[in-house]
Amino acid sequence: MPPVRRSLARVLPLLLSALLAGCAAPAPRDGAERDIREAVADWARTPPEPLAGIPLEGWAYEVSAVRREGGQATVRADLRYRLSGYDPAAAGSAREVRVVREGGRWRVTGDRAAPGALPQLWDQGPVTVVRGAHSLVLGVGQEPATLSAVAAEADRAVPAASGAWPGPWAGRAVVLVPGSLERMAELLGRPAAEYGGMGAVTTGRVGAAPAPADRVVVNPAGWAQLSPAGRGVVLTHEVTHVATRAATTATTPLWLSEGFADWAAYRGTAATPEQAAPALARAVRRGELPGELPRTRDFAFGGDPEALARAYEGAWLACRMIADRRGEAALVDLYGRAGREPWPVALREALGSDPDGLTKDWREALRKEFR
Repeated sequence: MPPVRRSLARVLPLLLSALLAGCAAPAPRDGAERDIREAVADWARTPPEPLAGIPLEGWAYEVSAVRREGGQATVRADLRYRLSGYDPAAAGSAREVRVVREGGRWRVTGDRAAPGALPQLWDQGPVTVVRGAHSLVLGVGQEPATLSAVAAEADRAVPAASGAWPGPWAGRAVVLVPGSLERMAELLGRPAAEYGGMGAVTTGRVGAAPAPADRVVVNPAGWAQLSPAGRGVVLTHEVTHVATRAATTATTPLWLSEGFADWAAYRGTAATPEQAAPALARAVRRGELPGELPRTRDFAFGGDPEALARAYEGAWLACRMIADRRGEAALVDLYGRAGREPWPVALREALGSDPDGLTKDWREALRKEFR
C-alpha cells in the first residue's frame, strides 16, 4: 500500500470518530441553566411596564446562550416584536438579559442592547407616545407638545408622499424623537458629527421583501433650528423614502432616490430653484457647472457641507427637470424601473434617453436656470 494511502487508513477511524461526536445530540442543560431560561421566558411574556403605551405585539425573547457566574447570569437573546398597525414584519434586537439568584430562585433584573447591537429607543429612558392620523411618534426626553407638533407634521407629510408616489405603501409613518443629537447617533450607531446639520434621517432595508416599517429618526437639535416650512420639507423627504422603500434597490442611483424625495417634498410648494438650491446656484455662477450627476460618494456626510448641499440640490433639480419635461408619471416610472432594471434600460424605457443624454439635458437646465 502506498505511504499516503497508509496514512489515510490510520487517520480515517479518527476522522469518523470526530464526525460521530460532532453529530451527537448536544449535552443536556444543567438544572441551573434550565431555571434561568424559564425565568427569562416568564419575565418576557409581556412587555415591561414602561413600554405599556407603545402598541407592541408579538413580544418575545429567544434565548441563544447563557453564561453563569455563581449567583448571576448573563443571557444572550434575540428580541422580536412588532408595532401594531405599522410593522408588516417583526423587528429584531440582540439583547443581554441580566439574571440573579435570590431566595433560591432566578430573577430577571433587566436587559440592554447586546455588545455591538444598536439600542432601542426605550433603552434611553421612558417613552412618550403620540398617535397621529397617519403617524406614530415615540419620544424620550421630549415635551408632549413637541411630539404632538412632530405628529402633526408627519400627518401632513404622509399624504404629500402619497401624492408624489402612487405606488403601494402602508401610508403610515413611525417617527422616533430621542432626547439629543448624541442620543440620535446612538440609535443609528454612527458618530454624532455625521448628523449635526440634519433635521431627520430614515432607517430601513431596501427591496420588496417583508420588513419592519422604516423609522424616521429626528435630530432634535437640527429640528429646532428649522422653520415651519423647513420642517415640512424635511419630514416629507424622509416619509417619501418610507413610501418608496419597496421600489428602491441597490441598483437605484442614490441621486434618484434623494432627488425624488426632495422633489416630493417641494412639490406643491412655492419654492424656486434660487431659494431651494442656493449652493448649486453659487457654484454655477462661479463657472463650476457640474460635469456629471451626483455620485454616491457625493452624499457622504461629515465632509464639505457645501458639496453635500450641491449634491442634494442637483439631484432635486434633475428630478424636477424630468417631471417638468416628461411629466410626473414618467419620473415615477423611471424610479420604479431603476430598482429592477439596468440603469440604461430604465432610462430608455421610461424617458427614451440614455445616461449621456440625461446628463447633457440636466447641465443645460442648470446653466439656463442660474445664468
